[in-house]
Amino acid sequence: MKVAIFSDVQGNLPAMQTVVEAIDAWHPDLVVMDGDLINRGPSSLACLELFDRLRRESGWLPVNGNHETWIMRCAREAPKDALEEELRRFADWTLAQVQPRLDALSDWPDHLCFPGESEASWVHVTHGTMSSNRQGITASIPDTELVDALPEDIALFVTAHTHRPLQRILDGVPVLNVGSAGSPFDGDPRGSYAQLEWHHGRWHWEIIRFDYDRAHADRNFHDSGFIDQGGPLVRILYEEWRRARLLMPLWRRDFEPAVLAGERPLQPAVDAFLATLD
Repeated sequence: MKVAIFSDVQGNLPAMQTVVEAIDAWHPDLVVMDGDLINRGPSSLACLELFDRLRRESGWLPVNGNHETWIMRCAREAPKDALEEELRRFADWTLAQVQPRLDALSDWPDHLCFPGESEASWVHVTHGTMSSNRQGITASIPDTELVDALPEDIALFVTAHTHRPLQRILDGVPVLNVGSAGSPFDGDPRGSYAQLEWHHGRWHWEIIRFDYDRAHADRNFHDSGFIDQGGPLVRILYEEWRRARLLMPLWRRDFEPAVLAGERPLQPAVDAFLATLD
């Protein structure tokens, strides 16, 4: 049995097209998209429509990510005030783009399980952990902070969310983070996905890195209107994609508190934050 798992495309169409081609060429028996197909990038609708076609025609399976959850929440709830409207403008830009196809997001599960060829071969796939699709498993987070993060009686736990490929053992269970197809944060701009194979009575897996047309992706950020219309925070998202580096925690630690307290306007704060990166 061969299974391909990818995640965190984040509205990056050239990356999505490339990982689809790579997976098709491998001829897996099952394909799982482990969340965050949309948002953060400029081409969420095109990515959603491509995946939905593969779901209907080829049986590819989705799992909910935190960005699908957020976009559906934005569809239900208007911003509470002007600051929240400005902070989430990039998400509302994505919502406006995918609004005609919200039906394609309406029935995604939070968890997905499948077996190999024995009772002790179950694989559990979720975007984060059993606690939340916003809880990521990294190399540095201690086991004590991951209590109840995994289900019982599984052979392999597959996760995503952090945009960093990872393999580690937690409570005796192998944990595989498939990284990000469209916006890695480990310093390597290449996308990633996982190949799983069941043979000789156990699961074997490999993280695959792939190049894609980043120049095309960069043009999409600008030509789509995402950067011009997505609000101040979209410039941080763009730098995260461009540098293959996680920046939002630094923004939230050093600049966002003053913005939320009304002590500093959002746009100048973002400008100042970005100036610290050079």
